[in-house]
Amino acid sequence: MAAAVQPVGDLLREWRQRRRLSQLELALEADISTKHLSFLETGRSQPSREMLLRLAEQLEIPLRERNVLLVAAGYAPVFAERALDDPALAAARKAVDLVLAGHAPYPALAVDRHWTLVAANAPVARLVAGADPSLLEPPVNVLRLSLHPRGLAPRIVNLAEWRAHLLARLRRQIEVSADAALGRLLSELAAYPAPEARPRPPRSFRDEFAGVLVPFQLAIDEGTLCFLSTTTVFGTPLDITLSELALEAFFPADAATAETLRRMMGGAGQKREGTPWNAPRS
Repeated sequence: MAAAVQPVGDLLREWRQRRRLSQLELALEADISTKHLSFLETGRSQPSREMLLRLAEQLEIPLRERNVLLVAAGYAPVFAERALDDPALAAARKAVDLVLAGHAPYPALAVDRHWTLVAANAPVARLVAGADPSLLEPPVNVLRLSLHPRGLAPRIVNLAEWRAHLLARLRRQIEVSADAALGRLLSELAAYPAPEARPRPPRSFRDEFAGVLVPFQLAIDEGTLCFLSTTTVFGTPLDITLSELALEAFFPADAATAETLRRMMGGAGQKREGTPWNAPRS
């Protein structure tokens, strides 16, 4: 909440510029006059709580930062932030557990806004086995575990492509959230040794999916697993923790991967295992 020392008008202007909107464009979307918006940004007018929330909605400001805006304007924050083991979030926690367990024998995990592992199903534990133990000590950062030279990186067949995909995704996340911790994480990941060039595989999954999806290809003792990934978030959360929670699910991109995973996991769904809901965070 350190940013709350800034005038609320400065914060509004910074978010508008970050979204690459002119005052006229934002004013039209928020159904207010350009003059009024200008007065809010310069401090000549004091925004009401309702006006701040309306502008924040149009600017798609994260809930955490909406609280910062409210405090900067002298209002109490309205969005709660509870730990995931809080009884009030029991229903959401149960929903995530069901999704992770139901996705087995394919890997799926939940991460917070900093890519810290919150929970994972049993297949994830099987696939990350062999990484340096220090990278598996809670709090586990999923991006660090994936791209670190002592993590999964040596076993990612298409490392250059997957690394570029993850870094681009992280850059977009930073642009949206303006999160300084993510900026530091990006600098760390980008400084890892660049992957060595590898021969192009006979069959390119990127070509097969017309460049729309980026595959994740991981070498294990049983062969090479090929995945496509999806991300799921809560639709309209009113809690900061839920708004920052993402479920990453990996689907087999070919029949061989599906069969290998079913064989590895005994052909049945697995109970969720992994980092507990109240694990310490970085």
